[in-house]
This record gives sequence, C-alpha cells and structure tokens, in this order.
Amino acid sequence: MNWKAKIISHKNQTRIAVYFEKNVALILRIKQLKGVKWSQSLKVWHLPDTTEYRQRFKIPEKTIGKTAITKIHPLNQKAYQNYIDLLYLKGYSPNTIKTYTVEFAQLLYTLHDKEVNKLTIDQLKSYLLYCLQILKLSENQIHSRINAIKFYYEQVLKHPKIVMEIPRPKKPSLLPKVIHLQDIGNMIKQTQNLKHKTLLMLVYGMGLRVSEIINLHISDIDSKSMQVHIQAAKGKKDRYTNLPHAVLPFLRAYYLQYKPKKYLFEGQNREQYSIRSAQQVFKQSLIRAKINKHVGIHGLRHSYATHLLEQGTDISYIQKLLGHNDVKTTLIYAKVSKKNIVAVQSPLDKLDW
Repeated sequence: MNWKAKIISHKNQTRIAVYFEKNVALILRIKQLKGVKWSQSLKVWHLPDTTEYRQRFKIPEKTIGKTAITKIHPLNQKAYQNYIDLLYLKGYSPNTIKTYTVEFAQLLYTLHDKEVNKLTIDQLKSYLLYCLQILKLSENQIHSRINAIKFYYEQVLKHPKIVMEIPRPKKPSLLPKVIHLQDIGNMIKQTQNLKHKTLLMLVYGMGLRVSEIINLHISDIDSKSMQVHIQAAKGKKDRYTNLPHAVLPFLRAYYLQYKPKKYLFEGQNREQYSIRSAQQVFKQSLIRAKINKHVGIHGLRHSYATHLLEQGTDISYIQKLLGHNDVKTTLIYAKVSKKNIVAVQSPLDKLDW
C-alpha cells in the first residue's frame, strides 16, 4: 500500500490524515478503521490522533507523555498540550519538538501554580537569570530555552512583542572541528566492514549530516548522473549533491551483499539504520585509526567543507552542496581553512641562526 500519513488540524481537532491514490480495495480497508471520516473540503480520509494509529501509520509518538504532563500544575496543563499540538501541526522535526517541549516544560515546572499566560516580561527575565546564575546553564541551552518560550508566546498566544524584549546571552564563537585528510583516508582504510566503510565514504564524500545518511533511500541514488537526492533535510529542504566516483564500486558491492529494501542503510531486521548506530560506526573508526581527537561524526561534514575550500572550490558552490540558506553559515569554514595560513612564515624562521 503506497500511502502517506501526517498530522492535520480539522475542525479544531488534531487528526491523522491518510493520503493514497484512489483505489476501491484501499478505500474499503480504511473504512473499516474505527473513527475514520472523509473530509470533502480536504479530500482526504482522517482518523483520531491515537497512539495505536500513530504506530500503525508510522507517525512519531508525542515526545512528552502523560507522566510528564501530570508533573505540571493543572492550571498550565492545557497550555502545555496546546503547545505540543501546535508543534506537530506546524510539522517541526522530531528533534526540535523534543527540545522545545522539554525546555518549555522546565519553565512550567518552575511556575508551580502560577499561570504561564499571565507572566510579565520582568518575570520571564527573572526566570532566565535564574537559569543562568543559579542553574548555571550554558549559553547554548539558554538560547534553546528562549526559543521554546518564544514559540509559545509568538505562535500559541500570538504575542510576538513580549519576546522582543527578552535579551539573549552572547553565544561562544566556536570553530568546527576538522579531521586531517590523511586521517580520514586512514579511517576508511581501517574499516573492513563493507557497510560501515560505504557509510563513512558517503558521509565524508558528500558532506552529509548524520540524519541525512540514515534517511537516504535507494531510489535517491542516481549513478548515471552521479547525483544524490537529499530529501527533507534540515529545514525540510531538498537538495542534490554529487556522488563521488571513488565510492561507486563500494556502493555497488555493498548493494549486492546486503540487498537493502527501502533505505540505503538498514539494520538487521530491515528497519531504518539509527543515528546512534552511525555514530558508533564513526567512533570505532576513530579508535581503529588511532586518532586522538574529540570529534563526532558531524566532523566529517565539517572536514568535507573545509577540504573543498582548501582545494579552491568557490564558497557559493560549497553553500549549495551543504544546503545552507545563508552563505555566512558556510563562511565559518574560511576560519579553519589552512589554504592561506600555512603559506605565512613566522618571523622566527627568518632569523639567521
């Protein structure tokens, strides 16, 4: 059955909409489901938003369950549920939903029996000072908490002005961690498992995020045009990137040996490869290659961009290959590139010893 399901809002209710091409047999099957209805205005079959149907139609379960909600005072439980529902309805990624709901919940836990809807700007500032000075949260986490609060006031309550007055702490200016080209080559050579080797080659060779490599479908690879379709990446943007010629023989050998069905990389039970599994593959490759560097798999993406820059690739091309909206995001790699810096000679080397 070729179908697609997503969360929708219909007549002020959260429903699961199921889309598929018109087929008498499929219509008869979906009509048998409890609570199903046909929307003439939306031209779609829709069902109650239940755990059973979420599992059946492969929609992620709500990140915060009933146990967490019971820890929030009854005065704020409705506000929290509205917050969660709107995140899903707006189609935010599972990671963003998890971050926002957790961060917003922390505010509600702290409020106890005070209504979140009645907070003043001064009270919000006091709460953020508490997070900084008492809880000692990092600048990055403070930014995440502000974004979560910002979503509530801007999107749920439609009060954007209140958030404009909340000051943000300055983020630390951290440079991306880059792995030397020869070290990456050694990591790949030391990886004997064909699946793991192919995965590492693709992540580095195309500068992919870990979420992008595990979401790759077999149909996304076009070996004739040597292009790979990256679907619904960060920000739900599609893009095309170049398939390295060097990986093609490994990719073909991998396909023949493992015979993946849907996703390019699958687990033992044909399920989608997990982010943690990909991270472990990278971690083990670091150990085998004896690279003593505290860096995650995202370091391969950073290295890809930096090495492209060092070999003279135009920054605008790198921006497109990485899928960055703003070239300013890509320009950070100019700060770690050694293309011009290595040519600078220290005055010490010019002294006559």
